[in-house]
Amino acid sequence: MSARDEELRQEVLAAYGLPHGYAGATGSAGSSGPAGADATSDAGSLEQLRSLTATAAAACGTQIAVLNIITADEQHQVAAHGVDASICSREDSMCAHVFRSGDATVIPDASADARFAANPHVTGELAAIRFYASVPLLAPGGVELGSLCVFSEETGALDAAQRRVLEGIAEHVVDVLDLQLRTRQLETALQEIRTSNGRLAEFAGRVSHDLRTALTSVLGYVELGEDAAAAGDAAAPGYLRIAGASGRRMLRMIDDVLDYSTVGGALRNSEVRLSRLVGEVSEDLAALLATSGAILECADATVPGDSGQLRALLQNLVSNAVAYRVPGTVPVVAVSGGTTATHAFLEVADNGPGIPPADRGRVVEPLVRLGRAGDPPGTGLGLATCARIAAAHGGSLEIGDAPDGGATVTVRWPLPDPSATGAPGTGGARSGPRGVPCAAS
Repeated sequence: MSARDEELRQEVLAAYGLPHGYAGATGSAGSSGPAGADATSDAGSLEQLRSLTATAAAACGTQIAVLNIITADEQHQVAAHGVDASICSREDSMCAHVFRSGDATVIPDASADARFAANPHVTGELAAIRFYASVPLLAPGGVELGSLCVFSEETGALDAAQRRVLEGIAEHVVDVLDLQLRTRQLETALQEIRTSNGRLAEFAGRVSHDLRTALTSVLGYVELGEDAAAAGDAAAPGYLRIAGASGRRMLRMIDDVLDYSTVGGALRNSEVRLSRLVGEVSEDLAALLATSGAILECADATVPGDSGQLRALLQNLVSNAVAYRVPGTVPVVAVSGGTTATHAFLEVADNGPGIPPADRGRVVEPLVRLGRAGDPPGTGLGLATCARIAAAHGGSLEIGDAPDGGATVTVRWPLPDPSATGAPGTGGARSGPRGVPCAAS
């Protein structure tokens, strides 16, 4: 068995919660009792497994039956009849030598079998097993989880009917494990749905509150404008200008919400040239860059990804970096990117006030704003949208410190599979953080 095959088998065991997801498993070699506080198996499932081991012993006429899970270096008895569940090393395990055989193993006298004659469970060092029979536990797809075994300190045999019964019980054991896996997956999915619904309700409440506040302002100043106009008051145009500003703020908020909600779906991957992407963002943000005197620098590179979504990501990060600047300081924003052996990345570093470590986790949540003195107005959806774009690419967004004292936002995502249709190559190597200015005041 190759190291990779064993690694994959361990991943399947982990998905099933084996061995420590079952309270019959002991916590560590040489200890006894339940696996500990992290045991998550349904008690009913464990009871079914114990009942099946008892049935196996009765059907085969043996003193003992055990359900063994074989890990990379140990054998865990997750259910047992006739003995207390325990752990031994994989080297000392009898089942570990035959559980990948693909068929039942029946040994009338283990002391006369070359595979087991020197085993400590046979010699008397740990036990004095003579009759031994086991059936592999095969998960869907043929992955070997371990075995169901019966044994006795006396020699013995299985007839054809007993062997069929033991094989049938082993299949039923896997059915119980699989049902528990599906139950666990369903519970996880339901919890995710409950969490998502809670976040959706919170999101809707925040948006409704902000829109209601802006709409109240619009209606209030429109009424003042109407009254002033009817009375011939020269203040009427001023009221209408304020109402117009509030209306435009509502429109920006709605646009931000729509941008946030539409991120995701199928990616249209291509090779994206960073200098071109930054140039497009510079055109989109020309007014903001001009009025702020901001300097936007880029180190050219090529990254694979959805150009439309990456443009939206970069536009949000650059506009945030310029908007949240230190008063009296010219904003300098450096964009870089590239690829490693396994991932692509984009970085945006600024010389602004930065984001405290304690706040970096929550600022990527929708509608969360720090509310610091001097911060500009906004919807709190910019970084949340960027995080969703990163997730849509299968990656993540991280916030750290920048060399100039501001913040560095790094987005990393795995390289697309080159064998997939239309997938690009790996792109260019990583570039430095600074390069030729792409836009300036």
